[in-house]
Amino acid sequence: MEMALRLSHSLRLPRSSPPPINPTRSSPKLLVTLRCSAEHHGTLVSDDATKLVLEVKEKLAREHPDLPTGKYGRDDEETIAWFLKDRKFSVEDTVSKMSKAIKWREEFGVSRLTEESVRDAYETGKSYVHDFLDVNGRPVLVVVASKHFPSRQDRVEDEKLCVFLVEKALSKLPPGVDHILVIVNLRGLRAENADFMFLKFLVDVFYYYYPKRLGQVLLVDPPFIFQSMWQIVKPLMRSYAFLVRFCDAETVRNEYFTEETVPVDFRN
Repeated sequence: MEMALRLSHSLRLPRSSPPPINPTRSSPKLLVTLRCSAEHHGTLVSDDATKLVLEVKEKLAREHPDLPTGKYGRDDEETIAWFLKDRKFSVEDTVSKMSKAIKWREEFGVSRLTEESVRDAYETGKSYVHDFLDVNGRPVLVVVASKHFPSRQDRVEDEKLCVFLVEKALSKLPPGVDHILVIVNLRGLRAENADFMFLKFLVDVFYYYYPKRLGQVLLVDPPFIFQSMWQIVKPLMRSYAFLVRFCDAETVRNEYFTEETVPVDFRN
């Protein structure tokens, strides 16, 4: 009961049980537990939500029988619950978006990505998952823009590194936390570092395949040249633009980390 009340408050839904619904229709009032305690990880607290999860699972099996099962597959109830929340509890929209996401994971080879397979791109230092969580308990993905050179580096390898690091960050989510923090270090940014095509890829990855996993984006110490770049960047970010905060390294140190946990890129 305590867990249900906390989830209800966090999602700003009424604490009382929702009225019975027609299982063939969706309702934004449904309460889905996406992350519970370690003992009940991924369970649902609403009978109506459970019905919708089962409906999506059955529909995926019927319409997309060739999709894989198991973790992140068509029968993964936690993943189904998450996509239901993203699609405002529409069964049709959830099936459509989730089936595309599963197919993408297969085609991109997400399960085959390893540290060794992305080593060349990783060793550039352009991006990494921080060893510590931020003060809000979120895993942290750091991007160092000045180390990205699209004209000299392999785009496919960069995309693989991106997905590998997103997966790594999500694997560090503690119970009760659903989002990751992305910090983009813009100090030293030059025109040759700009890569709008890759930015579009990154936004599409979060929007289509990892919906609602991006909690906030910090753009740190943007140089003057970024003012004109932002006019192009902002539309590419679509609905994620509202998650952006411009700040300096001192803000990162003081508001998001402790003295012991701040990423090395922002210690001074």
